[in-house]
Amino acid sequence: MDVLLAARYQMAVSFIFHIVFACIGIAMPWLMFIAEYKWIRTGKKEYLTLSKAWSRGVAIFFAVGAVSGTVLSFELGLLWPKFMEHAGPIIGMPFSWEGTAFFLEAIALGIFLYGWNRVNKWVHLASGVTVGIAGVISGIFVISANSWMNSPAGFEWVNGKAINIDPFKAMFNKGWFEQALHMTLAAFASTCFAVAGIHAYLHLKHKDNPVHRIALRIALSVGSVAAILQPFSGDISAKHVAKYQPAKLAAMESLFKTTTGAPLTVGGIPDTAAREVNYAIHLPKLLSFLAHGNFNAKVTGLDQIERKNWPPVSIVHYGFQIMVLMGILMAATGALHLFFTFTRRYRDRRWWFRWLALLTPAGFIAVEAGWIVTEVGRQPWIIYGILRTSESVTPMPGIQYSFYLVTLIYIGLSAIVFWLMSRQIQALQSGNDNLYEHD
Repeated sequence: MDVLLAARYQMAVSFIFHIVFACIGIAMPWLMFIAEYKWIRTGKKEYLTLSKAWSRGVAIFFAVGAVSGTVLSFELGLLWPKFMEHAGPIIGMPFSWEGTAFFLEAIALGIFLYGWNRVNKWVHLASGVTVGIAGVISGIFVISANSWMNSPAGFEWVNGKAINIDPFKAMFNKGWFEQALHMTLAAFASTCFAVAGIHAYLHLKHKDNPVHRIALRIALSVGSVAAILQPFSGDISAKHVAKYQPAKLAAMESLFKTTTGAPLTVGGIPDTAAREVNYAIHLPKLLSFLAHGNFNAKVTGLDQIERKNWPPVSIVHYGFQIMVLMGILMAATGALHLFFTFTRRYRDRRWWFRWLALLTPAGFIAVEAGWIVTEVGRQPWIIYGILRTSESVTPMPGIQYSFYLVTLIYIGLSAIVFWLMSRQIQALQSGNDNLYEHD
């Protein structure tokens, strides 16, 4: 394993774990806030129990997310020194603002966790919504920095150096809104469907515990809205990618030949050597419409891209297909939930709870697949069209050992998180925890 491959693997592993913690950190505070708000309005103790239970989950994932995010910050400088040399002065601002939002989030979370019966209930509720707002803003700043890597702006590249730097133009680059919108909705959909799935499973085992039914209703309502909106944000993102990253779109669809009235490819196995896709379903002209809003528009294929600038086609294609499949499943389930809610039909059937329990990991699978599309689809560039990944990697040997160590640490960290969350869930379903003691 050479240094470049080891460095890329290490970043991939770090992102695979951190992205889950980050998504939960963005969406979960809103669920605990809604539960507390419902408790204040109705006085029902089940809402209070739920808010306290979810706040413990938020605290666990906030701590783990902070650690994994710090590791990523170090890795950017240690593994990709050339990238930081050029990008630091350009996109340092969103990272610093992200740090400010994170600071605010930490203070508000502290008030929420330790402020029960110590501060006014409305002040306490305000601290909860502050955690949620700060988490979303923090995520948007990070996404803005990442979207700059896909749509670099705010500088002139002259003789291998960035000059005339405009940090605001860099932060609000042409891709920041589409990517931030898509990622924020993904965070809410994935987290809420996971929470709904866990409580659906617990409801099947403990039907006499009303907390799970309430939790399911809150999580699924929020998650359904996010999941139904997600395809629309995906359409906006696809049009942006078609315009600014045609190689990524071509890899997503395994479109080897530039085509007018291009079909949408569903499934299939890309054969890069033969430049074709086997066993796929082709929906006529749909890709042209989705990419350019015109059924007869021309979509750039990989034949218009220099071979050395192709992303890994198969990985990007499979990642995109998995993301779309999981997104469709969640959006359809969300639409069914809204239908059942308004018509009061079928929502109490066992098959419905079993289906929701099966969907527990769907959102996070979609998130992981989506990040693979975003990051691998940008290759071989670390700054699209400006700086190649291979030119940015550290010259330091032995990175493979760092990769092995980081992987083991993340596996151990995840095991600890799983154990802690299992304890919280067991306490919630048994009712033996002091969560049922109300202040």
